[in-house]
Amino acid sequence: MGPASRLGELDCPSAAPSPTSPKVSEFIQLVISGVAIGMIYALIAFGYNITFSTSRTLNFSQGDFLMLGAFTALSVMTAISGRKIPSIPVWLLAVIASAALGAVLAVILLEVAIRPALKTGSDVSWILATLALGIIAKNAAERIWGTDEYPMPSPFGRGYWHVGGVSIDPKEMLIIVAAAGLMIAFEVFRRKSLFGKAVTAVASDKDAALMMGINVPIVIMFSFIVSCAIAAMGGVLIGPIQIVSSTMGALLGTKAYAVSVIGGLNSGLGVIAGGLILGLSEQLTARYVSTGYKDTPGFILLILILLFMPNGLFGKATIKKV
Repeated sequence: MGPASRLGELDCPSAAPSPTSPKVSEFIQLVISGVAIGMIYALIAFGYNITFSTSRTLNFSQGDFLMLGAFTALSVMTAISGRKIPSIPVWLLAVIASAALGAVLAVILLEVAIRPALKTGSDVSWILATLALGIIAKNAAERIWGTDEYPMPSPFGRGYWHVGGVSIDPKEMLIIVAAAGLMIAFEVFRRKSLFGKAVTAVASDKDAALMMGINVPIVIMFSFIVSCAIAAMGGVLIGPIQIVSSTMGALLGTKAYAVSVIGGLNSGLGVIAGGLILGLSEQLTARYVSTGYKDTPGFILLILILLFMPNGLFGKATIKKV
């Protein structure tokens, strides 16, 4: 497989001859691949966590925003570098363009779908509105880029790092480091900055935050911008290890929602744990059981969590004031 390998079937090349046994080497490669795909799930689920904490809503078009981010990055790379491997500055420019698109989409989402739906007082309204926006995004992508599948080049090319007989894909390491970095950066911002503390206040008690003079609508807008920008940047991260297509976001968004439920919708640590659990279970099941069953363990766990721990592994029960 090359950089266009499909989701859940990441590149795991044979290890170079070394003292490390082939089975141990293969297992380490599977773990790294599982952590990489798990961090993508966690990153998208982290976006769910941000918007749910401030507005008690979820953007079910998050996966489609990831897809648009991947296509935007691919278009920028193609326009600047053509068919060549993009340099680091070009790749960073593609990331910035994708994040900017995500921010614009967030404003549209909030003003067109979320706020009008919330005025009706029905939870079903915003769910249907975000799902409809995702369908529109997918159809727009098909009109602009077509229904073909495209490989996304990586600034690292197709080479591997060989460490102790283990072949490590630098694209996967980039996913792990970048996804963790984005989530940690937001948590530091939320805990240390004045505006970040306002976000925390709104997440804790929206009415109390309003009484303290915090501009709640602006905070909610900010949370959606961050969430959608993160999703779009996630598309740039995962693009080099799977094909870029108009359908790539649907499955990613669904699995990320499963991750957020497993970990807890109001827990940042929970989405990371849930992402790692799902990513590792997929990789290990695909290798040691069958690729046809790679999705089974994660969704069995989801069902069990919903039955016995409805707030997730790290979630907390919320009390509604009446």
